[in-house]
Amino acid sequence: MSAPLARRTAAEALGTCLLVAIVVGSGIQATELSRDVGVQLLANSLATVFGLGVLIVLLGPVSGAHFNPAVTLAAWITGRRDGRGPGPREVAAYLPAQVGGAVAGAMLADAMFARPLVHLSTHDRSAGHLWLGELVATAGLVLVVFGLTRTGRAHLAPAAVASFIGSAYWFTSSTSFANPAVTIGRAFTDTFAGIAPASVAPFIAAQLAGAAIGLALTAVVFARPAPAGAHAPSPVGEALTTPSAR
Repeated sequence: MSAPLARRTAAEALGTCLLVAIVVGSGIQATELSRDVGVQLLANSLATVFGLGVLIVLLGPVSGAHFNPAVTLAAWITGRRDGRGPGPREVAAYLPAQVGGAVAGAMLADAMFARPLVHLSTHDRSAGHLWLGELVATAGLVLVVFGLTRTGRAHLAPAAVASFIGSAYWFTSSTSFANPAVTIGRAFTDTFAGIAPASVAPFIAAQLAGAAIGLALTAVVFARPAPAGAHAPSPVGEALTTPSAR
């Protein structure tokens, strides 16, 4: 990962911005085109799958395409011993860029549909079964990302990560936010994809707990990371296995 830190940080901000714009914008479009909640969720999930996959392919070679503080923190934790993955400077730069990008993405989506730029969501998502859904979704996401890296198949990350998130829209009760930055961003839009500000903190707590469980599952199920050169460079995997330029 030879790009300067400023460029990598910009890629993380842009990627997270576009990801949230895709999630929120497709949710708005879906509710305008159909009154069937199932059709709305289907449209929202398909747009997210396609958009996320493209963003990982496009921006992965620059920043690793985390777009997610949970993934960034997990990469930092796993890389502390051998110096692989993001260091403290990268974490300190990536996290605020991801959150800021997510808020900007929600505002961008609202602007495209002539909605108020900032309208805090009234969609309450405070319930134990929803928190469990977030825990499962985030644990699964981390397991996919780091499991692929450890088995030398990180080049499959764009398709695998996008596919998992798309499926988790349907098999989790929370519709799989699985991302603290995206959760914060979605609090700024009172639309289909929104989440009330009061529901944000418990969601993030569940996501961080899920990330920790995902790392534990990775350690139990998989062995050490694949040796360097055992697989072709890839977006998410490259960021987790290649020493960052500092």
